[in-house]
Amino acid sequence: MAGALDGITVIELAGIGPVPFAGMMLGDHGARVIRIERPGQATRLGDFGYRDILARNREVVVIDLKDPEGVAHVRELLRNADAMIEGYRPGVLERLGLVPDELLANNRRLVIGRMTGWGQNGPKAPLAGHDINYIALSGALHTFGPKDSKPIIPTNLVGDFGGGGMMLAFGVLAAILSARSTGKGQVIDCAMIDGASILNAMTYAMFNVGMWQDMRGVNALDGGAHFYDTYETSDGKWIALGSVEPQFYAILLDKLGLSGDPDFARQSDHELWPQLKARLEAIFLTRTRDEWCALMEDTDICFAPVLSLGEAPRHPHNAARSTFVEVDGVIQPAPAPRFAATPAPPVRMREE
Repeated sequence: MAGALDGITVIELAGIGPVPFAGMMLGDHGARVIRIERPGQATRLGDFGYRDILARNREVVVIDLKDPEGVAHVRELLRNADAMIEGYRPGVLERLGLVPDELLANNRRLVIGRMTGWGQNGPKAPLAGHDINYIALSGALHTFGPKDSKPIIPTNLVGDFGGGGMMLAFGVLAAILSARSTGKGQVIDCAMIDGASILNAMTYAMFNVGMWQDMRGVNALDGGAHFYDTYETSDGKWIALGSVEPQFYAILLDKLGLSGDPDFARQSDHELWPQLKARLEAIFLTRTRDEWCALMEDTDICFAPVLSLGEAPRHPHNAARSTFVEVDGVIQPAPAPRFAATPAPPVRMREE
């Protein structure tokens, strides 16, 4: 099991957040990812040593990038690599002596993926920031949260990982394909603010045609609708409801004994949504989460229990698909997506 990316070599200048996520994605699927760590880096904040899931499926080489010999070592590794990924602020790579134009001159097919929050240019390019700042400026953070309340932070999934690491992995592979057909590598300016913005493409499409109000918690997919929200159960747990399509909504009403209710029949009436949501809140508080699962989970209602991090790996569906794996005592998400002909190799945790 070599993996879909067998034969690709990537040099990763170790950092935190999106760059190691991209390295994990590439390494999971068979790329040879050589992670360059500074002396003592594994003990620093943001790295979890050999238990770091984001550092799995790598070769680790410790190199002091402030030492000219160390920089020369990296330059030599890059002569035969397909790509390099890094997450420094603009200009730092150059100050280390790893100037992109010079690296491309030494290896015409090299792809250089540069991951930043604000991008390589623009007024904010030299400034510090974190996921919350990038998704705020992109407009994405504005869409998360209930009506008449402050924005709710979706952990760091949207900026760091969806708009950052995943975009970096995609960009690197796209540029490698281009280099193999043209013979020319290139530099990728991968910015989390750009990535968070493009993840909002469908929302902007709906906004442009009047199908999305520029407010939180009043739209069909942001918790404004009674049929697309989370509800508390009698045991203090939660369920998630997504009965958007009329045929699925009809099953929901049938299971709740509401099929003949004239108000619930007006599914798309925005003015009724708060009233209908209040009624559903009262209904779902009458049973435990497990009782609602027994009634609804094996139907087309579009229903799921809201599982904790500890519960999710044990759910029968996740267990049947091996969505989570345990390696060296570390429970973690399995590589994704799944390839029929070139499945991901077994997960390897980094050595202590």
